[in-house]
Amino acid sequence: MKDTTYRFIYAGLGIALVAVVGLAVAFSPSGTETPLPEPVERIFPLPNDSVIRQTALEIDMQVGYEIVLFVDGFRISPVEIGVQTGTNRYVWEPAPGRFLETWEPGTHEITIEWDRISGIPDPGSYSWSFRVQ
Repeated sequence: MKDTTYRFIYAGLGIALVAVVGLAVAFSPSGTETPLPEPVERIFPLPNDSVIRQTALEIDMQVGYEIVLFVDGFRISPVEIGVQTGTNRYVWEPAPGRFLETWEPGTHEITIEWDRISGIPDPGSYSWSFRVQ
């Protein structure tokens, strides 16, 4: 092969590397990593995230805990919250006939309060906000 062929290959690989790094930065999560309280394993959206209107709230708790969910200061009926009992994952999203039918653009404040289902009580709460585009 000629020297120019190698140069084109190296230039192409360099451009591809720059593109991969650029895309990784552009599509990385916008929220900042915040330490969660002990019974809370994971939440979505993360604090300060910017999300689309179809987003559902997801709260993963340690097994043995139950939550009370507040969205923008209003308590969500337990009937509206989906619970996966094996993993203790709670899911809620706006829908027709609920407190919120759709996420309105802007900032939304979420608060969860929890307590242990059986045994020694272990109450607590955690609040965060995210933005809907």
